[in-house]
Amino acid sequence: MAILGAISIAGSHPAVACDDLTGSVPSGTIEAVSHGFNLSGWLEGPGSAPPDPAVLRSLRKAGMTHIRLPVSAELLMKRFASDDEIKAKLRAIDQALTVLLSIGYRVSVDLHPGGRFSELHRNNPEASMRSLQEAWALLAPIIGKHSPELVFAELLNEPDIEPARWQIEAEQLAKFVRERLPRTTLIVGPTNWQRADSLSDFRPLGDSNVIYAIHFYDPMVFTHQGYWDPSDPLSDIRGLPFPVVADDPAVRNIRQELIAGGKLRALEMLDGATARAELGDIFSSQLEPAVVWQKRFSRPLIINEFGVLKGGAPEASRVGWLRSVVRFAEAHCWGWAHWEYGQGFGLLNQKTGEPDANVMRALLQRH
Repeated sequence: MAILGAISIAGSHPAVACDDLTGSVPSGTIEAVSHGFNLSGWLEGPGSAPPDPAVLRSLRKAGMTHIRLPVSAELLMKRFASDDEIKAKLRAIDQALTVLLSIGYRVSVDLHPGGRFSELHRNNPEASMRSLQEAWALLAPIIGKHSPELVFAELLNEPDIEPARWQIEAEQLAKFVRERLPRTTLIVGPTNWQRADSLSDFRPLGDSNVIYAIHFYDPMVFTHQGYWDPSDPLSDIRGLPFPVVADDPAVRNIRQELIAGGKLRALEMLDGATARAELGDIFSSQLEPAVVWQKRFSRPLIINEFGVLKGGAPEASRVGWLRSVVRFAEAHCWGWAHWEYGQGFGLLNQKTGEPDANVMRALLQRH
């Protein structure tokens, strides 16, 4: 942590001015979500463990102001969990908020489903909505114990249904949560993994105290190279630099290795990425739909997931990609939350358990 101390600052880093935004999201909330990370691996299932408070304090001192706290949706739903499991999860959430707020973070509680709820959501609209309302009826009293300036409510991570249906359900769910949390800022995003280009099918909700969330991992062949599942073609790619351009010697070598190994699915993904790179800057091209959406509706946005899997990507390219995402976000008055804390995409050095100084410099725009 001594290295991190060299780039630390007192208090929070000031956000870009957002004077042209409409709605009723407090300016302090917009500022708070401008520098954050996902604290995954704590409240998402069995075997999770709390993070080291000393590390959390050092990240706060460095300038991180916001934590997105993923919470397993299934463990708050009677269809998937016992009463004892639900009670235990609620106690854990309550304790986590107490710890994080005492350190000085603002926190967004992210209802983060797994495959079981997502399958129910796709196939049974009525039952899935009941389960969502059930979860939020339990979460609301815990969130409501705290100032609405400190804790926010993210309705559902990456809804896996048709856009038109989610538009209706998001309105219904927001109304349900708003009745229980009158002043809390809500967070919601579109379908299709919350990609920026999915915003074109998503209108702002009738509720004005809402931040809209997108996720960004393009190009996937770079951000997810070295993937842990050997059945995924991205597991066959390692050492791919960014930007992914066809005439880069490293890219040519990887391409030849894929051809020699008969890794045709991975080769197709690599060739797709190089073709897209020829069209121009990937940040501008892939995030432009969100820029257009914000210009049209003047609502606050956050990229509350973005990151690069550390196992396969060259460090310099990973750091450069992260820096570019943050620069784009801040240039457009968007908040951001890095994915994630201490796992495969994490902020931490997995050998030492301490914050990665190069990554922190990239995220907080230090030299």
